Amino acid sequence: MNSQDIDRIIEMAWEDRTPFSAIKFQFDLSEKEVIRLMRSQMKLSSFKMWRKRVSGRKTKHSKKRIFKEGTFKCSRQKSISFNKLSKR
Repeated sequence: MNSQDIDRIIEMAWEDRTPFSAIKFQFDLSEKEVIRLMRSQMKLSSFKMWRKRVSGRKTKHSKKRIFKEGTFKCSRQKSISFNKLSKR
């Protein structure tokens, strides 16, 4: 995995409304693998802050969401150039 992919995975993991299933679809990493990656790439204090933030968050797990797919994207949101989904 190159540094651009790692940076994008970390960015997606920090985003509140990006589910782990989106990371799995794009990068074929399970939630446990994302946690392992975050632990290895971040300072301990930053990792603990991220885990506290993500744990139990409904928007990070597709099955717990109360809104439908696609309704969370803002019309003013910039497209991300390295995002494989934006190139479809």
